[in-house]
Amino acid sequence: MAKGFSKKDLVLLGPGLAALALGAVLQLPHVHVPHDVALGMRWLGVVLLAAFAVQRRSLTPWIFVAMVAGAELGFDAPHFAVGLRVFSDIFLRLIKTIVAPLILATLVVGIAGHGDLKSVGRMGIKALVYFEVVTTLALGIGLLAINITRAGVGLSMSAATKAVQVVSAPPPTHWDDFLLHVFPENIAKSIAEGQILQVAVFAVFFGIALATLSEAKRGPVLRLCESLSEVMFRFTNVVMYFAPIGVGAAMAYTVGNMGLGVLVNLGKLLLTLYGALAMFGVLVLLPAAMLFKVPIANFIAAVAEPATIAFATATSEAALPRAMEQMEALGVPRRIVAFVIPAGYSFNLDGSTLYLAVASIFVAQAAGISMSIGQQLLMMVTLVLTSKGVAGVPRATLVVLLATASTFHLPVEPIFVILGIDALMDMARTMVNVVGNCLASVVVAKWEGVFGTELLDEVVLEGIEA
Repeated sequence: MAKGFSKKDLVLLGPGLAALALGAVLQLPHVHVPHDVALGMRWLGVVLLAAFAVQRRSLTPWIFVAMVAGAELGFDAPHFAVGLRVFSDIFLRLIKTIVAPLILATLVVGIAGHGDLKSVGRMGIKALVYFEVVTTLALGIGLLAINITRAGVGLSMSAATKAVQVVSAPPPTHWDDFLLHVFPENIAKSIAEGQILQVAVFAVFFGIALATLSEAKRGPVLRLCESLSEVMFRFTNVVMYFAPIGVGAAMAYTVGNMGLGVLVNLGKLLLTLYGALAMFGVLVLLPAAMLFKVPIANFIAAVAEPATIAFATATSEAALPRAMEQMEALGVPRRIVAFVIPAGYSFNLDGSTLYLAVASIFVAQAAGISMSIGQQLLMMVTLVLTSKGVAGVPRATLVVLLATASTFHLPVEPIFVILGIDALMDMARTMVNVVGNCLASVVVAKWEGVFGTELLDEVVLEGIEA
């Protein structure tokens, strides 16, 4: 981690983290130290980290410091912190204005600009094969983890009764509903509603149609899309200056609204999920990166910022523009970035898929229902079909979980218990979704043999150096 850090950076970073850790220890109930001492120690750590961020002159350290400061503010002044949610919402709204035009423009240019429709089809098949293999492994790891820890066994159901009216169970989602939903009926409506997959499907057909025209008729539209793409990347660079404020406000609201005590409540389930996600990273993502000779150190550095944004906001969509920019800067051609990452939002939900495997069996365990391996596998297949397209929406997996419970006649009360810690679980699974999709774009580029073959756009370069 210290690679590229100066001695002055380490002088600020080390003591800052140490002060935070010491302040947290002093806050423990059995430690008899005045509250103000622990409080002062933690805020000293925040100040030292902020000084470190100033020295680094990069957005990524500022986003990290904002997360820490937001969590501290949420703990110390929860009522004030909850009111900061508006700044998080502003950041999310700005990001949402970028996503659809960016995907539309970059995907059309990627398909029509090169004119090789066979390569587009080949790229799509490779991406879908990779998605299916990785998400299946995610399901398997989640299923194994929850069957080992048996976190739902013996859960008291009394805590669920207070939340029964919070969410109503939706009707079950069938595969034909999802298939129909993939295709847009009105592109303006799809853009307005943020239906990323529908926008991507429209862009693919539009790009194919554009590629079949003569150069005289294709040129003006192609140049328009190229200009729009450049503008949206520039727009992303401007909006990202607001990212530390938005991320800090999101973290402050989460901690202020729920309290750090939520880490204790249902801790076994939380640890099961975090442990399973860590196993997925080590046993699936890392070997995949090594198999395709991905430059791992450079990839981690590139994905750090979008992953941090995804973790703090619990919304994959908030990280999408920056993720696309960073992967292009890493060496993935724009046409692959524009195709694979948006497609991954519906077909490569590694973190969400793993979470659904853990949570669905947790519900059965909490209800005292014994499910055979065959029944569990059938539930996993159902989850694969019903979980498509939920990565861009905070906590939308909860709705999928309710639909699955309805399909398999499971009680909904254990799901309402999960509401208490769902925000913390959502942050981790969303981060894994983003990292998995970024890695998928690099893998497909490596598989196609085009990684690092295109010159970096100066607008993208400007954004990653900000």
